[in-house]
Amino acid sequence: MIEDVSLFRLYLMRGMYLLNFALLSSGVWTSFVHRRQPWDPIPGAAFGFWAALALLSALGIRYPLAMVPLLFMQLLYKTFWFLAVYAPLRAAGRSSDLAQGFAIAIVLDIIVIPWPYVYARFIKTPGDRWR
Repeated sequence: MIEDVSLFRLYLMRGMYLLNFALLSSGVWTSFVHRRQPWDPIPGAAFGFWAALALLSALGIRYPLAMVPLLFMQLLYKTFWFLAVYAPLRAAGRSSDLAQGFAIAIVLDIIVIPWPYVYARFIKTPGDRWR
């Protein structure tokens, strides 16, 4: 199953993890270091999430297939944001600076994720036992 994922695809995934790590780290860690006041709970949770995503993306550079669920999470949270936040903003005649970056990230995730591997590993393979 792992052998079915091409070396090119593995490097694409590593590139995506590296991009995630670099972009998220540059923004998140700067915000942590230069924070003068406590965060409100929701923005604090968001920054904590992005910090964790950055660190786990670094791990994905070494283990790209093991960290595929991380790419799923990124694809899903950005897609949900697009549908639940951006679409209503757009309908109200407003916009967001995040929209273009999120749209690009969604497309990249769809391209980079090795879908045959995902199907074989997460759909066809029986789940772990419960007892």
